[in-house]
Amino acid sequence: MKKAKKNLGFTLIELLIVMVILGLLASIVAPRMFSKVASAKDQVAGAQLQVLATALDSYRLDLGDYPEKLQDLRQSDEEYWDGPYFAKKIPLDPWNNEYFYAPEPNPNTGESFTLKSLGKDGKEGGEGEDADVEF
Repeated sequence: MKKAKKNLGFTLIELLIVMVILGLLASIVAPRMFSKVASAKDQVAGAQLQVLATALDSYRLDLGDYPEKLQDLRQSDEEYWDGPYFAKKIPLDPWNNEYFYAPEPNPNTGESFTLKSLGKDGKEGGEGEDADVEF
């Protein structure tokens, strides 16, 4: 008498149940993970703004005024320029936009210059990921 072989395969219903469970887990975990990505980009922008602000202050200490543009931190024809004040090329913000810089005083923050990321949309103002990140 032969022994019956055990069936080690999965039925269609078992596979569907596993897929539904995985889908439910993904719908719970995914929104939390994506919100962490957005806040991480804000933190990166803040850290890069701090480093750029330090380089701008070093430039001002040597030359007496802030540069006209951020690229002057890397190369300039000014007489007392002792740079580069920023070791690598000026980075883009986490959303691949250029940082907004104006050498005039910022009336909102009281700082000697305006330095900020314009967020994901690259425009002034906004909410969420489109919000500005200011130094």
